Amino acid sequence: MTKGYAIFKAYLSDESGATAIEYGLIVGLIGMGIITGMRAFGSSSDGAWQKLSNAVQNGVS
Repeated sequence: MTKGYAIFKAYLSDESGATAIEYGLIVGLIGMGIITGMRAFGSSSDGAWQKLSNAVQNGVS
């Protein structure tokens, strides 16, 4: 019984998997923030890109 309890106690105190999960969550949140920021920037700069595209098309033709 003591050996099983010692193994169980060691399992509960092992934090190596928890650290990896925490880092994974942090990376995921940073990625979501970057994607959200890029979508907002893309939406706000859409008009400028359209004007540039029209100017190039008018200049070529």
